[in-house]
This record gives sequence, C-alpha cells and structure tokens, in this order.
Amino acid sequence: MKSSNPVLSRLADRSAQHATFHRAPAQQPYGGYQAPAGYGQSPEYAQPYAPASTERMTVDDVVVRTVAMLAVVGIFGAVGWFVLPDSIATGVAIVAAMAGLVLGLVISFAGITNPALILTYAAAEGLFLGVISQAFESFYPGIVVQAVAATFGVFFGMAALYKFKVIRVTPTFAKWVIGALIGVTVLMLVNFALAIFNVNDGTGLGLRSGGGIAIIFSLVCIGIAALTFALDFKQIEDLANAGADKKYAWLSAFGIVVGLVWLYLEILRLLSYFRN
Repeated sequence: MKSSNPVLSRLADRSAQHATFHRAPAQQPYGGYQAPAGYGQSPEYAQPYAPASTERMTVDDVVVRTVAMLAVVGIFGAVGWFVLPDSIATGVAIVAAMAGLVLGLVISFAGITNPALILTYAAAEGLFLGVISQAFESFYPGIVVQAVAATFGVFFGMAALYKFKVIRVTPTFAKWVIGALIGVTVLMLVNFALAIFNVNDGTGLGLRSGGGIAIIFSLVCIGIAALTFALDFKQIEDLANAGADKKYAWLSAFGIVVGLVWLYLEILRLLSYFRN
C-alpha cells in the first residue's frame, strides 16, 4: 500500500532489502549418515535460517522519534515566539520557512535517515511556526491553544479509528485520498500564482481570502490531511512487519511530523476565518 506521504511511500521498496535471511547449504549424507545441522560450518550458518544482523524497526521506534521531533519543534517554536525580537522575527521566519522547505524536499526525495538533518528540519519548522503562531495569537487571543488541541485531537482520533479498524486502508481508499491530495495541492499553487499577479484584487481564486470559499477549502484540506494519516499508519505498520532497518524509523517520524505541521497550519487558518 503506497502512502500519500512521499517520505513514507519510498520506504516500502527499501524495506525488502533489510528483510533477507541467510540460508545454510544443504547437508550431504555420507554412507547413510546425516551430519548434524551446523556441523563444520561457521557460526552464522549454525541454523537453517539465521536472521540478518541489522536491528528491525518497530512502531514504538517511530513513536519515540516522532515525540523527539515534536519536542524540538516545541523548543524552537518557543524561541521564535518569546526570544526573537520583533525587528528580526519576520526575517527569521522567512529564512526558517525556506530552510524547512529545502530540507523537507531533500530528506523526502533522497530518503535521508540522518537524525541530525531530520532534527534540523524540526528546528527550522519550529522557528517558523513560533513566529507565525505569535502573529496569529496577537490578532486572535487563544487561537494557538485551540489550533494545537484540534491538531492533536484529529491525529489521535485518526489513530484510534485506524487501530480499531473503523477506517480500512484499501487500494481504492488510497487512490481517492492521493487523488484528492494532488487536487488541493494544484489548487493551492494556482491560487498562489494568481495572487502574485494580483488577480481578483490579490485573492486569486479566493481560497485564502477568508470568505465562504476559503472556509470550505480549509475544511476540505483538513479532511484530506486527516485521511492521509491513515495511509501513513498503514505504511509504517507494513514497514515494521517487513523488517525494515531501524534507521527508517527516523524517516517515518519525519513523515508524520510533516503531516502534523500542515494540519496545524490549516486549522490555524480556519479558526482565524471564524474569528473574523
């Protein structure tokens, strides 16, 4: 099952490389006598099947690394909110957003599992989210707490629905979710391009203008983001069952955090529309 998350979808093919087993050479009978298994062989062939020596990824490994990444996001978010002076906060947020975008693309498409690089991405996203959240909070007091609570509420709600098999990730389900994700991404890009050229007074298609269309679009994005978590849970479960190398737990955690960041920004934007 391919995930909608480009990070996790690339791991399925890699996992097969780390689930191989060494098979012992067949024992040759001599004069009706069958030699004992492992007789005259090196230790790694003492059993008919010996598991490879690399450590296997588990779901718990992904959970631990996801929590670590979120902790880094939270710490640097606090720096962006409380420590950065207002005179440089906007500039730092722009640089952090660009750095996060570049790192995210590199990690995703290169399949990088380096913890330092992945945590650097988390730090960049934390700075960006901290500055953005502080700006929203200054206009709409209490909105950040609401957005954070809603984000984790959606995430854990989807985790529960997946665990208790209320949502079953079938090939048809995956195709619909991935198609919807591609669709909203194209719409966002078109809306952004039209806004740059000041079409419709700079609102483009009106997807981010705060009106009725914007509210509907944000609700659709939140729904799609929530459904993609089900695909990610399925992908991580399959990787763990396939015996993927433990290092891929970092990449799996990265994929989850990318989804959480997108979901949080969409919910924050939606709540601001209702405040207006």
